[in-house]
Amino acid sequence: MQHLDEATRTELEATAFRRLLKHLVEHKEVQNIDLMILADFCRNCLSKWLVSAAEERGAELDYETARKYVYGMPYDEWKANYQQKASPGQMATFEAQQTRKREQQGS
Repeated sequence: MQHLDEATRTELEATAFRRLLKHLVEHKEVQNIDLMILADFCRNCLSKWLVSAAEERGAELDYETARKYVYGMPYDEWKANYQQKASPGQMATFEAQQTRKREQQGS
């Protein structure tokens, strides 16, 4: 994509990001713990990244507004209607992954 001018590249990236958000909104069955295990990020991470990007540009965007955008609804509503309790297996896998990540960062 280096052959594209910056404006076009930014447009393509923004379109892909909006498509990712739409996909996540349409697939509420995909739990954040699953995203964390498989991809090491979740909807909350995306929200934090948006807030960070806004801060870098001097724009105001609070975390709850970002989460509403990412989740497609207020977070408390999403959590009440769609978030499932993580299974012991999911938590064990997540904790093992986080331990490996800390060990890799320490070496």
